[in-house]
Amino acid sequence: MENLLIGLFLATLITAFFTTRLYRLILWYSLNSLTLALLAIFMGMNLHDHTMITSGALTLVLKAIAIPYILKQISQRFNLPRQLEPSIKVYYFIILIPAILVFTFYLANPILSMATSNTNYVAISISALFLSLLLIIEHKDIAPQIIGFLTIENSLFLLGTTATEGMPMMIELGIFVDLMMAIVIINLLFKTEHT
Repeated sequence: MENLLIGLFLATLITAFFTTRLYRLILWYSLNSLTLALLAIFMGMNLHDHTMITSGALTLVLKAIAIPYILKQISQRFNLPRQLEPSIKVYYFIILIPAILVFTFYLANPILSMATSNTNYVAISISALFLSLLLIIEHKDIAPQIIGFLTIENSLFLLGTTATEGMPMMIELGIFVDLMMAIVIINLLFKTEHT
């Protein structure tokens, strides 16, 4: 089950590169967050870790439901263009994405030799981090760049969850507060850009 969820996490992130509509990009972010939340809940149940289950539930509510809803409302409020124009041609991603995956598995090789469990998950987390950076670079508009930033946060959450088998609750709450502050700043940025 964990392998399926982490595969879906990576698949939803890769699919986001081939999306040319804003609402679909928000949908892929929501599904990416949903797989992350289910993975945290499932791992927490296996490890009998109530903190990880709680953070998974918070991820489900905040990242999979609340933040995509807020982003959609903001985009409608400020009448943002729904058609996305990527700065990198889509067919280049057929080369770039496998290259990043291979590079990050090679980069993570020393870490993998030290880890005792979830070794592939750590490599996939680092891959997702680089892919999220590429998602930011791909777009010129602020809305898809924000979604790229949010997927970076998802990748870091995945890295923390899989590498350490659960971050301390205070750190996770700090990340959630940072995320909500980021949404407030995003709202202000949209207002500034719109005026």
